Amino acid sequence: MTSLSKFLTTAAVTGLAGTAFAADYPAPVPMQEGAQADLSALSNDGDLRIAYMPPATEFNYYIAIGEGIEAAAAEAGVEVFMLAPQSGSDINGQMGMIQDVITQDVDAIILSTHDEAAAAPLVTRAVENGIAVVIVNSDIANFPTPVHGVVGYSQRNGTHAIGEYLVEMSGGDALKVGVIEGLPGYHSTERVGGFLDGIEGADNIEVVASIAGGWNVEGGNTAGMDLLQANPDIDVLFAANDYMIMGAALASKALGKSDLVLLGNDGDTAALEEISAGSVSATVNTSPFIMGQIALDVTLDALNGDFAGGFVETPTTIVDADNVLPVLQDADSLYPKPSKTY
Repeated sequence: MTSLSKFLTTAAVTGLAGTAFAADYPAPVPMQEGAQADLSALSNDGDLRIAYMPPATEFNYYIAIGEGIEAAAAEAGVEVFMLAPQSGSDINGQMGMIQDVITQDVDAIILSTHDEAAAAPLVTRAVENGIAVVIVNSDIANFPTPVHGVVGYSQRNGTHAIGEYLVEMSGGDALKVGVIEGLPGYHSTERVGGFLDGIEGADNIEVVASIAGGWNVEGGNTAGMDLLQANPDIDVLFAANDYMIMGAALASKALGKSDLVLLGNDGDTAALEEISAGSVSATVNTSPFIMGQIALDVTLDALNGDFAGGFVETPTTIVDADNVLPVLQDADSLYPKPSKTY
């Protein structure tokens, strides 16, 4: 582990992109046939009102996206409000809110949902009513019903980058890896798949076990404990989100394994602080604040007739001990704010 540990404190590898500016988002990628709603039916009456509708308020990640939306909206001089249930499992609650918003005087809905199938009929109704619908925090280019745009990071590309990071940082040392998956579904499949693709072909890296961690700290702690006790020779743990890798960090500490490499995904503020403190090694920072800025810009462009439609990919970077400080110092782009001044 000497070579890898040394590199983790002396080098940083950048993922897909570094800094992005909301007004200059990447060129959209066309969506699959039948997934693009008609943009010519949209219009800007000069007094815009936009609803941001995440799946729940319990997730800091979606609040961070909302902070980016609000910042871009303030700069553009348009009204934005957020409406969401407290719990991510309250699908019916979100569907009722979408139904209510459609009847209100809104020009656009920036939507993220945990149940695309349940939302599809309501999205259809919104589009038919001339409301712009932009899906955020997604890279699914074929939403079940046509939408005007999709904004989000490529989950597979992001974790592919941290897989490549591990290969480069390993310096050829033999490593055994444990993987902590999320709940079964698209997000876990893409994130774990990207990481596995990133390390494919590296003969020195072996995945010895992969189990689910439930997307939360407690689940990551349990999964990390199970993996490390069953496979005491594990050198690396990769988790499909930051909450789970923070839980795994607790497990590694409890077992006295201070030399493990711990890799996450999201760029959660708490995880960034743990990287700074040395408890977590690196994460894929998916920059939710910037994602929100871009989502608002795409929505305004759609209403103004300046958006061609499609999927807009937002930036990701690999953050480790070498480059975490400037990220934490940009506190206005983080939610929640860091626990102290860096």
